[in-house]
Amino acid sequence: MGNIEIVVVGGGYAGVMAANRLTLRAGVRVTVVNPRESFVERIRLHQLVGGSDDAVVAYREVLAEGVRLVVDSVDRIDAAGRAVELASGRRLGYDHLVYAVGSGSTGTGVPGCDEFALPLATFEEADRLRAVLLDTPESAPVTVVGAGPLGIETATELAEEGRSVTLVCGGRLGPYLHRRGRRSVARRMAALGVTVLDGPGSRAAEVTPDTVRLEDGRAVPSEVTVWTAGFGVPDLAARSGLTTDELGRLLTDETLTSVDDPRIVAAGDSAAPSGLPLRMSCQAAMPLGARAADTVLSRIDGEEPETLNQAFAGQCISLGREAGIFQFARRHDVAVWFHIGGRPGAKLKEFVCKGIVKHLSEEAHQPGSYRLHKVSGGPARERRLRARSADAPGSVEHVA
Repeated sequence: MGNIEIVVVGGGYAGVMAANRLTLRAGVRVTVVNPRESFVERIRLHQLVGGSDDAVVAYREVLAEGVRLVVDSVDRIDAAGRAVELASGRRLGYDHLVYAVGSGSTGTGVPGCDEFALPLATFEEADRLRAVLLDTPESAPVTVVGAGPLGIETATELAEEGRSVTLVCGGRLGPYLHRRGRRSVARRMAALGVTVLDGPGSRAAEVTPDTVRLEDGRAVPSEVTVWTAGFGVPDLAARSGLTTDELGRLLTDETLTSVDDPRIVAAGDSAAPSGLPLRMSCQAAMPLGARAADTVLSRIDGEEPETLNQAFAGQCISLGREAGIFQFARRHDVAVWFHIGGRPGAKLKEFVCKGIVKHLSEEAHQPGSYRLHKVSGGPARERRLRARSADAPGSVEHVA
């Protein structure tokens, strides 16, 4: 009997964790298909923009030696034929597939955004933004649209370089944060000279070559506009005829198995377990990758896979190189009053960033050693599932 062939589509946090863990089983051959030849640390893209890190790690440092890396893109999944069709024209067969394509920039519908704003969700986008900024005078106004972690991190990174930065929130600064954590972030941004535009009317309504116009009519001068407001997912699942949620994430059950095909599992930002996806984050992606791998291994062994019940610790945001914040949360991902800020927050954020690569590397060298996906998130998810079943049984959109 030959090897069991497993294809992992995507070489990010979820895909690499899944691939490494799958090598736990003898007789399994794992192939990762990824469009880049290096692993991208997405949580450091703002540092690439600011010039303090290159945001890449060689795959040999995080990917198990026995895993084959194919530098290519998947154009289509042929579920019936158990194969993926690559952009290069090649075709790879599989016995099991892990769908871990991640997330990226998405269309906004805001006039002028596609023409005049620079998105920041991928390595290529960050690299392009860095080049634009290097050709732009330091005194030129820069506007960052979006007040989530990436927007906050990019705004503070550039302000620390001495640039004139405005952050357009489109609502609240750091929506995830507890009000105490939000005040801490606001103080740091004020100290760096970042102009924060939040509250009613602060949503971007139009982008021009030199201005961001807000819903309330204000015009914000902007020679460089950075767009960090929202993420989308690739449409590979929908294009392949698989069932997705309304955003395009692959719809799965609570074991991360596709509702269409038991040989396909999903992990990371592109997974929608029960139509209730976890917060898009590295913090969710790696445990989801481990859970997806465990599901595949259980099916290979003829066992019933365990279901998802993931815990969260909070949200970690850098505020330039000299400060940061770790916002603690309940294990079901709701922020609490306690946070660590300032210089200790910056050190903790860097510890977390290095720790993520360390987790991947350890799983590569000792598959099965990662255990964080086993930590229970408590009964909150089960309550949400019951509520969804009772109140909105038809709320998941099936897209073919």
